Amino acid sequence: MPARTIILYPDAVLKEVCAPVASIDDGVRALIRDLIDTMHAGPGSVGVAAPQIGALLRVCVVDVSNSKLGKDNNHGLLILVNPEILRQEGAATMREGCMSVPDYTGDVERSEEITLRFLDEKGEARKMESSGFEAVAIQHEVDHLDGLLFLDRITSLKTGLFRRKKYK
Repeated sequence: MPARTIILYPDAVLKEVCAPVASIDDGVRALIRDLIDTMHAGPGSVGVAAPQIGALLRVCVVDVSNSKLGKDNNHGLLILVNPEILRQEGAATMREGCMSVPDYTGDVERSEEITLRFLDEKGEARKMESSGFEAVAIQHEVDHLDGLLFLDRITSLKTGLFRRKKYK
């Protein structure tokens, strides 16, 4: 399926809390495919969440394997249905960007290590640990499912928000 249009801040849909997926049916499988295609089409994108394309369901995808920050520490393409972060450890500040906020980046403090529970694309329950850039990307996408943007987590509005020069 083709990439979908990304909803941009300040659209109110980005502040909505998403509903859990009751079962993985053809509609959810189509949504997953759209999310993957949209992520791959986005410049520098390492993840996208359902509300960013207008679907208020707890589904997101993450793949940091092609990013210089994540290429050496990743699980490949992650399809996360009803993700729940069970454990968070450590803290690091990293510059984040978002396709829904294309003109800005910001310094955000996130956990360095997480344990995550989710359903995969087949509906099977999975649990995994993640660290580094992949953990940051997962936290960013799970935030979208909870109606939060990286703007809500910037370390300092005075010194932590930056106008983006360009996508690479």
